[in-house]
Amino acid sequence: MDRPWSPGSTILDPADGDGESRASGTPFAPSPVFASTYRLAGDPHAVAMQYGRFANAGWQALERLLGRLEGGEAVVFPSGMAAAVACLNPFLAPGDVLLLPADGYYTIRIYATQWLAPWGVEVRTVATPEVEAADLAGVRLLWLETPSNPGLDCVDIGALVARARAAGTLVVVDNTTATPLGQTPLALGADLVVSADTKALNGHSDVLFGHVAARDPAHAERVRQWRTLTGSIPGPMETWLVQRGLMTLDVRLERMSTNALAVATWLRAHPKVAAVRYPGLPDDPAHAVALRQMQRFGCLLGVTFVDDATARAFLERSTLIQEATSFGGVHSTAEQRSRWGHDAVPARFVRLSVGIEPLADLLADMEAALG
Repeated sequence: MDRPWSPGSTILDPADGDGESRASGTPFAPSPVFASTYRLAGDPHAVAMQYGRFANAGWQALERLLGRLEGGEAVVFPSGMAAAVACLNPFLAPGDVLLLPADGYYTIRIYATQWLAPWGVEVRTVATPEVEAADLAGVRLLWLETPSNPGLDCVDIGALVARARAAGTLVVVDNTTATPLGQTPLALGADLVVSADTKALNGHSDVLFGHVAARDPAHAERVRQWRTLTGSIPGPMETWLVQRGLMTLDVRLERMSTNALAVATWLRAHPKVAAVRYPGLPDDPAHAVALRQMQRFGCLLGVTFVDDATARAFLERSTLIQEATSFGGVHSTAEQRSRWGHDAVPARFVRLSVGIEPLADLLADMEAALG
């Protein structure tokens, strides 16, 4: 029998995910299930496994674990963007209004403007620090990203949910940077949560993955139907890798968050650093909101160096901090976000994802890189 659970609990037993007993001789975690076709005689609705596009035992095991962490019903996808689209198309129609953060993940903005807008959805954007004052009248779906990527601004989810309820607006929260062990938006009233599990939730930079979680089972079923009809399904090996990564999420986040706060404090005091954004810093503009709704402040920092040359030197001379896009892995990574041309940040701005390396080694590496 499954154990009692509460959203945000850090105790994960793989046997809770697949419903297996804990009898001697059973494995700790389910193995990947490689199947596209199942034996299916008689009434197909009487059988749980009908066809590989409809269901997979590995998905279901992981979804049960994610659902418990999120405090809702989870549906898994082959990437974070696939999960994000499943929170948009099934809930929007021509003539609806979508409100997005102007400084959030740029691919969401591109998808909305290049695909949803021509379909007839009105796409509005507002900067994250201004979203709490935005007019929600007539808005069908409000998309929040908190902390935002890459600016690391935070918004009060509970306050916005209250306003959205009065306006009849659905609220979707991109919780990628925080993960459900850092923040539980469903508990704060959000309708849907989306996560790019490619990043911190899996944490090993070896798989693309995503999930959606919903408070209302009807919303989860709509998302699941979208997955089935579009064929946006994850592979069994990828699903297994994410479930394996989930087992260490708590200890990884603890180490990464501790390291990140120490690194942010160290960088802020360095003469070649002009500014540091990290919600865990007591004087950060986002700290008060983050403190109310986050259990951990995460691994991401926004570092603005004194000039472009210093930013480049930091990236080129570091040996522990690898230059790469994405974030949330066990290895520390960094990049100049301006190189993509989608984020309104200067070239001297570097997004830094702090990993689980020994803190003393990280600080020594940055000291050497900055000279």
